[in-house]
Amino acid sequence: MSDKIVDGTEDVVGVLTEQIEAHFGMSMDQLKAAVSVAPAANSRATDVVKWHGLLAESQAVLDRAEDSLLAALETQPSEVDDPTMGLAHRVNVAVAARDGRALVVRWLLDPDASGKKDLAAERLARFNRTARKGPAVQTSAPNRPATAPASAPRSGRNALR
Repeated sequence: MSDKIVDGTEDVVGVLTEQIEAHFGMSMDQLKAAVSVAPAANSRATDVVKWHGLLAESQAVLDRAEDSLLAALETQPSEVDDPTMGLAHRVNVAVAARDGRALVVRWLLDPDASGKKDLAAERLARFNRTARKGPAVQTSAPNRPATAPASAPRSGRNALR
């Protein structure tokens, strides 16, 4: 058995990397290179590369936390001390961060993901509003009299000081 903690899940980063490569039809290295050359060319690709990098980073943090926990557990007697429990907590936090980033990558890859249809409809509505044939409100300046009326000096209680 490996000296990594096994929780029954697959290699999350590896699985998502394969899905990204299949989705974009190129290797992750090629996709990263394309995004670095023209980040504005495809915002979805740019977002996927960004979040994949964050996912890989969080996986590395998780790996280090697991290694530290395993090393501490090997030196423990039957009861686990507080520092080792702290390491276990670090592993839990790292798993949550990794899994959250994995969910973002999955959401970015899924064109039918929850919230995307509403977002697309909102963008389309905004686009259609900007395609009006005429102005929604009067855009010309209002007619002004040739001379402005003279204002009388104020006096009394309501005078400005």
